Amino acid sequence: MPATEANPDASNVSLSTKALPKCERGSSKDERPFSFHRLRKLIHLICVGIFFALPFANLMRFDIPRQRFYFFGYELWISEFSIIFFSLMFLMFIVAAMAMLYGRVYCGYLCPQMIFSEASVALESKITRTVNQYIRWKARPRKILSRSLFYAIAVVASMLLAFGFISYFVEPRDLLRRLLVLDLRTAGGIAGATTTLLTLLDLLFVRQRFCTTVCPYGYLQGMLGDGDTLIVHYRDENRECIECTKCVRICQMNIDIRTSPYQIECIHCGECIDACADVLGRLGKQGLIHYVWGEHGEKLGGSEGSWYRKLGIRNSKRVVVLLIILFYGAGLFTALSMRRPVLVRIAPDRTTMYRLAKDGTVYNRFRLQVANRSQVQGIAQLSIDGLPGTRFYQFENAVVVGPGQSVQTEFEIEAPLSANLPSTINHFRLISKVGNDRDVFEETFIIPDKESQ
Repeated sequence: MPATEANPDASNVSLSTKALPKCERGSSKDERPFSFHRLRKLIHLICVGIFFALPFANLMRFDIPRQRFYFFGYELWISEFSIIFFSLMFLMFIVAAMAMLYGRVYCGYLCPQMIFSEASVALESKITRTVNQYIRWKARPRKILSRSLFYAIAVVASMLLAFGFISYFVEPRDLLRRLLVLDLRTAGGIAGATTTLLTLLDLLFVRQRFCTTVCPYGYLQGMLGDGDTLIVHYRDENRECIECTKCVRICQMNIDIRTSPYQIECIHCGECIDACADVLGRLGKQGLIHYVWGEHGEKLGGSEGSWYRKLGIRNSKRVVVLLIILFYGAGLFTALSMRRPVLVRIAPDRTTMYRLAKDGTVYNRFRLQVANRSQVQGIAQLSIDGLPGTRFYQFENAVVVGPGQSVQTEFEIEAPLSANLPSTINHFRLISKVGNDRDVFEETFIIPDKESQ
């Protein structure tokens, strides 16, 4: 979609022939009115930085080859799927709660699809204007040049965005190595190439159409919102609108906000608010489009009401939702903080009940698994309690495990005749100690009957 056709439906709106008054701008930067456009672009820039920082800093990444989930400093293994599931559900619940309180703010301010779609439209428009300004060719060669430059930049941008997206699932350094050798044989290389192609098609052709045709979040918003949800609303009780239609022409979703605040295409970006405030501000009037708390509620940032109402906490339902988020987050944090960084598992090997040596010494075999889920080296020390006269056989009772590694081994406990243990089953405890963490495993040691010896 060419940048000059950002709003094809605008031609169907009757445009006013009135000349707009000149804008007298102050010389001080402090006199500039508040702009939602500038706020959105700043938030977009921050979101792009977060998008690339999360996987590289292991703040949030699902490492599929190693079966690890990194969540804000915690390395969760696939065996801890319950914590992984509740972590992802917590993030989804926050997005849903945000929709109920603040409407489509996620779509307009935080959604990666919208951020990169708007960047694509702005880049295409910028290239077209620059070529038309400095290149004195005929119209068709200038159009071909601007399109070629835009496509070339879009290809590079698609590769970078695909690299950032796949880094959430494959270790970034390994993915970079695959990219440099143009790997198209492994799953990571194929996924990267496919994502690059889809991203390129999105930047060139799909853009905001994705929001109105594919994305389910806009439809979900209609069910989550209520009479106190933040919306963009056109209010003109005194009929002060001058029909300049700038609010229509500036909208990249191709809607007329004056028709209804509940159009499914509206992402509540606030661009129409800036447009109306700019035009009517030249006439010394207030804009007619505002962020409001519900269709009949007060304006955002109004001086009336308590602080919690200004933040969107306007009824008991919102208080309940916030309490649920608080308790959910506290429970998730408690579960993450209580998990052991080094997991030790001990189980008896009963493929053979025992092993009896010629001198009468009895051996029982056990399986040991140590998984280090931290970023530092761990040492697991074992000791025997409640089984006097026994010891480990050819096994050092310390297992060293590197960060992110797992060790599986077997060991035997021997009971010589001098131990004088009773026949058959003897209950005892194996104690593992890793740093300040201590685990106790209730086990059994089997001795044959005296008659069988």
